[in-house]
Amino acid sequence: MILYTTVPQEMIFAEEDEQFLKYKSIIYKGVPVQVEQIESYYRIIRVLSSNPYDFMDSDLTPGQTISSI
Repeated sequence: MILYTTVPQEMIFAEEDEQFLKYKSIIYKGVPVQVEQIESYYRIIRVLSSNPYDFMDSDLTPGQTISSI
């Protein structure tokens, strides 16, 4: 079986459910992003948009924090 995806292999074939469950897909500023919850805020892991201009938005850079969704 061949998977054509941008999702890392570790997320598809996760060894433990906790590793997969710590990520969440949300819509932030109208753009789909994958985030990780850390205490009371979220950290952007990756941009899931197909619009190239969304990747140039400095507010959507991986590693940026979001206080609320």
